[in-house]
Formats: sequence, C-alpha cells, structure tokens
Amino acid sequence: MHINDIFKKRPTTFSFEFFPPKTDAGAEKLFATISELQPLRPSFVSVTYGAGGTTRDVTRRLVLRIMRETELEVTPHLTCVGHTEAEIYDLIEDYAKAGVSNILALGGDPPGSAPNYNRSHDAFRYASTLVEFLRQFHNRHGGQDIADQRGFGIGVAGFPEGHPATPNRLLEIEHLKRKVDAGADYVVTQLFFDNRDFYDFRERCELAGITVPIIAGIMPISSGKNLRRMAELALGARYPASLLRAINRCDGDEDGVKRVGLHWATEQCRDLLDNNVRGIHFYTLNSSTATREIYANLGVKDSIALA
Repeated sequence: MHINDIFKKRPTTFSFEFFPPKTDAGAEKLFATISELQPLRPSFVSVTYGAGGTTRDVTRRLVLRIMRETELEVTPHLTCVGHTEAEIYDLIEDYAKAGVSNILALGGDPPGSAPNYNRSHDAFRYASTLVEFLRQFHNRHGGQDIADQRGFGIGVAGFPEGHPATPNRLLEIEHLKRKVDAGADYVVTQLFFDNRDFYDFRERCELAGITVPIIAGIMPISSGKNLRRMAELALGARYPASLLRAINRCDGDEDGVKRVGLHWATEQCRDLLDNNVRGIHFYTLNSSTATREIYANLGVKDSIALA
C-alpha cells in the first residue's frame, strides 16, 4: 500500500525498523520477532541498509522474504554512498517488480572500513538527488512494473537534534526542504530522548513550508551497553540529565536500566500521542519485547485502535 494511503487510513501510524541479520540463525531469530510483532498490526515495517551498501543483497532478500511470508507492508531503506546509477536502478527495478510500494531514501554513511572514502565517483551525493531519481524511475517506466501508478512512496530522514554533518541549523532545514521538494512523501526522524526537541523541529519544518507528515523515531534503552552503542550510532544525540540520573540510580543493574528505558520511551510515546504526532517509528534492534510492552503500557491493542 502506498504510504499516502496508509496516512489517509491511519491518523496515527506505528512502524517498526529491523536490520538484516548476518547469519541464518539470526534470520530465523528475526522472523520469530516479526511473528511476535505482527499481531500489533503495524502500519509498515522498514529494513535498514548497511553503510556503503554493504548489506544490499541481504537487505533485498530480507525485504522479499517479509513480503512473501508475512502480511506486513515493508519499506526498504536505500542509501547513496558507494553506488552507481545502474546499481540503484537494478535494485529498485527488482523492488518494483516484487510489488514494493515504498522506499526510505537516505544519504547514508561510508563503510567503517573506508573512513577516507572518496564520494566523487558516487552517482548520488545527496538524498535529494536519490529522491529525484526514484521519481524519474516511475516516469521512465510509464507506470509499468510498479505496485502503484503514483510510483514509490518515498520517505526521508529528519534530525530533531541537528544533523551531525550540518551544524548550521538553518541550512539543515533547507536541506530537508530540498528533499521534500524533490518528491518525498514523509519524514521519519532520527531517535531522540527529549520531546521538546521533536516539537521544535516540527515547528521549524512548518515555518520552512514542509507540510508532509513527520514521524517520530523512538528507541527504548535496553541496557548500559545499548546506551553507549546508541551514542556511537546517533552522533549528536542528546541525553537529558534526568534520564542519565535515573540510569545512574540503577548502579549497573541491567534489569533496572531496562525498566528505566522502557518507562522513558513509554512516556515519550504517551506525550507524543497527546500532542498529535503523525506517527511513531520504533527502532526495535530486532527485538519485540520493548515495543510490545510499550503498546501494553499505552493501552493499545494494535495500531488501528488509535485510528
């Protein structure tokens, strides 16, 4: 289903993000997780794409398997770094023929093994040019081989706390506006822990003329290790002092840290819902526990219950 139809059907969307496992055992474990989350009836699920396209084939296989073996709407991530135009074209052609309706278009990062990666040979330097290419793909095909005659539904990333590569916050919003003007249908944000950052971001988007739906990205803290890992992955993420104080009170008790993280994320979601968030996107880390418990704490049977 095209993302715009999903938004029309559900005033509040709920979505889950998975990453491609590296082993067969990991793949089976992920599908057990997906089985546990299916009853929540998410609006869609997304599948990440490794830095520099390192998981391109694994991502594609996982996306197609989810489509074959579940009833979930799946949105593959697609990044710019390390790709030729032909590689991107072949991949999205596969997705179109398989019936994929939506894609999340991202700038992406170079692989960790190439810290000095030269992007001069990349076909797409910015996410906005990838969005344009996705729109052009539909025009080239004349609407053929694509699940929806409108072409792919396209999502892009937003950064409530600021993009680590763009310290100029005015310029950052201009870059986001460029992606939306290129044809993006919605924005999904990087994770954040203080809702005030999200509300300020949402207002600044409105001032800039960005009117597409903005989905809030939430990742529950599950352990001290998870917290440190999140700090590495989400460069620039701000951890409120009150959250850190609560974690410090756990004094290294990982079960306590998990409870604090779950409570904090639940309160974030409750407040977001009270303030008319258009959608909530859970970064699941391929685990169903926290997401299911947040649903239970909010009194939500499934995502349609809030529609």
